[in-house]
Amino acid sequence: MQPRALITGGTGRVGSAIAGRLEQEGWTVFRAGREDGDLASADAARLLVERAVQELGGLDLLVNAAGEGFGPRAVEEVNEDDWEAAFGATAKGSFFVTQAAAPHLRTARGLVVMIEDVAAYQPWPKFAPHCAAKAAQAMLTRVLARALAPEVRVCGVAPGPVAVEPEQEKRRAAETLLGRIGAAEDVAEAVLYLIGADFVTGTSVVVDGGRLLQSGRSESP
Repeated sequence: MQPRALITGGTGRVGSAIAGRLEQEGWTVFRAGREDGDLASADAARLLVERAVQELGGLDLLVNAAGEGFGPRAVEEVNEDDWEAAFGATAKGSFFVTQAAAPHLRTARGLVVMIEDVAAYQPWPKFAPHCAAKAAQAMLTRVLARALAPEVRVCGVAPGPVAVEPEQEKRRAAETLLGRIGAAEDVAEAVLYLIGADFVTGTSVVVDGGRLLQSGRSESP
């Protein structure tokens, strides 16, 4: 039987790269996009998992790659809608999709991968809700790893500059130790590593070209 994966945010650049790479490895993938429900709703998250499990015939891997609310805004200008957007799919959605998927993943002794962000570990003043939401998601990686062990592993992948607009590439490349930007495919390769890393859980793989180690580089994108 082919292994089965549900990817939220599976129609975005990073989610699509992960889905495509898994399909190359023989996985059957359910690519969930915005049209498949608002994951800020616990009911929508549950219905999405039910639909995916029905179509796939089970579930071996969940990748939480959905996110909203990434846009620059000064702290003084942030409103409640900005906050709700950032936390909706990213933190709330990751939790409730995982909650719904947990029984199926326990049966399969499966894996959850949170697609985090280096913003979880760096203070970006113009992206306060996004940083906070990603920090919450990174904590869920650790909380859920404890809650679902030993049957289910939960890990994170924290990308740096991998989905960069062309006009920003030079500046963002200079922020990394490697002097270049990455690609969505780099994130997909990290997910593949975690699939095969049976003794890894409750931690995150940082895919950022050394972005976190650049001293004096904690400013936002």
